[in-house]
Amino acid sequence: MATFISVPLKKASEVDLVKPLSKFVTTTYPAGEEQGEYIRAVEELNKLRKNALGRPLDKHESSLEILLRYYDQLCAVEAKFPFSENQLCLTFTWKDAFDKGSLFGGSVKLALASLGYEKTCVLFNAAALASQIATEQNLDNDEGLKAAAKYYQLASGAFGHIKDTVLSALNREPTMDISPETVGTLSIIMLAQAQEVFFLKATSDKMKDAVIAKLANQAADFYGDAFKQCQYKDNLPKEVLPVLAAKHCILQANAELHQSILAKQKKRFGEEIARLQHAAELVKTVASRYDEYVSVKDLTEKINRALTAAKKDNDFIYHDRVPEVKDLEHIGKAALVKATSITPPLSQKFTDLFEKMVPMAVQHSMSIYNQRKAETVNRLVGTMREATNLCNGVLASLNLPAALEDLSGDSIPQSIAEKARSIVQQGGLQSIEQLIKDLPELLTRNREILDESLKMLDDEETTDNELRTKFNQRWNRTPSGDLYKPLRAEGANFRNILDKAVQADQVVKDRYNTHCEMITLLCKPENELNAAIPSANPTRTLQGSEVVNVLRSQLAQLDELKKERETMEGEIKGVTFDMSTAFLTALAQDGAINEEQLSLSQLDQLYGAYNQRVQASLRTQEELLGKVQTSHQEFSSLKQSNTEANQREEVLKKLASAHDSYVEISSNLREGTKFYNDLTEILLKFQNKCSDIVFARKTERDELLKELQQSIAREPSAPSFNVPAYQSNPAPPAAGPTPAPRTVFPQQAQQQPEAKPQPPARPPPPSFTPQAASTAPTNVPPTGPPNTNPPPVAPASQAQGPPYPTYQGYPGYFQMPMGYNPYAYGQYNMPYMPYQASPGQGGYPGAPPAGQPYHGYPQQPPQQQPYYPQQ
Repeated sequence: MATFISVPLKKASEVDLVKPLSKFVTTTYPAGEEQGEYIRAVEELNKLRKNALGRPLDKHESSLEILLRYYDQLCAVEAKFPFSENQLCLTFTWKDAFDKGSLFGGSVKLALASLGYEKTCVLFNAAALASQIATEQNLDNDEGLKAAAKYYQLASGAFGHIKDTVLSALNREPTMDISPETVGTLSIIMLAQAQEVFFLKATSDKMKDAVIAKLANQAADFYGDAFKQCQYKDNLPKEVLPVLAAKHCILQANAELHQSILAKQKKRFGEEIARLQHAAELVKTVASRYDEYVSVKDLTEKINRALTAAKKDNDFIYHDRVPEVKDLEHIGKAALVKATSITPPLSQKFTDLFEKMVPMAVQHSMSIYNQRKAETVNRLVGTMREATNLCNGVLASLNLPAALEDLSGDSIPQSIAEKARSIVQQGGLQSIEQLIKDLPELLTRNREILDESLKMLDDEETTDNELRTKFNQRWNRTPSGDLYKPLRAEGANFRNILDKAVQADQVVKDRYNTHCEMITLLCKPENELNAAIPSANPTRTLQGSEVVNVLRSQLAQLDELKKERETMEGEIKGVTFDMSTAFLTALAQDGAINEEQLSLSQLDQLYGAYNQRVQASLRTQEELLGKVQTSHQEFSSLKQSNTEANQREEVLKKLASAHDSYVEISSNLREGTKFYNDLTEILLKFQNKCSDIVFARKTERDELLKELQQSIAREPSAPSFNVPAYQSNPAPPAAGPTPAPRTVFPQQAQQQPEAKPQPPARPPPPSFTPQAASTAPTNVPPTGPPNTNPPPVAPASQAQGPPYPTYQGYPGYFQMPMGYNPYAYGQYNMPYMPYQASPGQGGYPGAPPAGQPYHGYPQQPPQQQPYYPQQ
């Protein structure tokens, strides 16, 4: 009963984790110490995978620790990188653990771009290695028994976890070894073996028979459940089923044996005999059917001795009635095992390599929060800038403050002169024209990047559709059209952004063309500017008047209001808050992040006061502009109206408006240039994303094509057909069952028992026809030395009669009527008995003279041993 089932490990293909993960790190995190730390962590993760999957593992706890540490790291990193087919695409390829493959086709394997698939396969290997470590334990001491029970329960829990999660992790049909049916059966088998280990420990500790019987009965129940699950399925190696059946019978027999001892103690001698008889029948079944897999010699002898003694005592002393097995009280059950719960971390000393990296859920929430924050800032700043432009436009339409500075009527107003110097310092027309000239080049570059990215997707999707049409249902991977929907939506959004940017560029160009003449005038030297402005009659009489002083005071208040807005704009842009802490706390507490509620609440705290200040600034400006317009009406009525004065005032208004437009156009063009440059970086990342997924899809496509070619090569080239019966040779007898290994590993197969010697085959009766009775019989096998080959089996079309009585000492071999056996005479010195022919039937030929061979039969070679021992 030392046979335990262990599971082989799956084999993984090599995968380079460094390149794609490092690329994601460099594009997501800014250059610096943090980025360098993450890249080093990626390299450590790649080394850990090679140690866990890239080399043979010893059946030792240290190897299991490596596998569990890699599994824990996968669980930790899953939330921090966007592993998916259309984002960070890594294709993992694993072979079926139980499929040995074929010469041309290779073994069954599955390649998926899913980290959940990698986790499932790694956990399967951890469970398989735990089963192997448990099988290698020495069960003759307590330490070995405890370790075996521990590892079997770990394996059971891991297989059970795979059963519950594999379909959701893969989103497609898995290979047979990790299918829910297979791993569910393996989980029960591991639990049964753990229970059996507790039964062995209870037996070695000589615990009470009632306890041992319950432990054995529970183990038998587990084995029975496992047997039922895989009885009609071909998902496990063929050696497993007979071992499960044998173990079920053996442990049930042990339960009956120990329960019989309990019955004897209670003086239920009939029950004792019935249970021992049942146990004897169970072990007899094992010995007759599964002797090559599990040895029950010792247990059989023990049960038979107890049964003989019990019968003797009952026959001579107690005379207790022996009940039927069906009338016996059911033996109780005691389950001392439980599948280990799979809750990472499973390794003893696990350290997350990416501990400082926030999960993708937090990164996503942070991205949305930053967008909300940017929208809030832009709304506040835009409101203030819009109000300032409105104020400048109103003042320019009133020719203020130039009208107050131009009381002489023949010199350049100070405000106009300052605005002219400001434009010259900013580069004048030349800087604007250069910015306008650069915009189409930036736009073209972005369009080319976007078009090239989408073209890669189009080409790959076309190829995928062609292959899907060619192979139909065999092309069983995700359609490229479905996979690329998010990328195409993102590309459409980028194209929409570019179209809107083109429209905005045209608005800026039109505004520039409108004010180009006045801007050119402001860029000229002061004397030329003064000459271009018409002269007017002096209005010196208004200097020092109350209206002028009021207007100057109101304009000063507006200037102060503008300065306050500039200060407030800097404060709004400078507000910072680390929202990741709040998101991490919410994720840890609730398992999810309500980003909208948290973000809006925090933004209201940060910018609520600024919003109130901006609204107050707008109300103040509105009041001041109303007062300025009223004062300007009074000022205009006092001025001496004439044509020259009106012309001069009109030119001054245009110059003031041109300055404001220049400032706004320059700002817009610089923002546009920055927008296009930033968009170029974003589009390059989008292009890299498209390139990565197309490359991954190409790799997956090549792998699938290779598998399909192998599958097609394995298919028969012509339909199957039935061979005529007369062309069929008699099939050799089925060989005996292959001895079971200690485990399901083929390299651990035990030595076959020595084959029993086979006696020679009985020759068939001679063939004859009534018309030619004297013709020598045909189809007689030649004589020869005995060999150990199995006897030939008659063709299926030949009728089979009941067996003849056997020779004493030669069980199972037929004695034929004398007239049919040409070999019997002479060897046993028996007289010849003439054959009594039936009416209408020719007789057999007579016996040859002594020392001569029988006519028609080949002569025996000299010095050969006869088929049967000489008497």
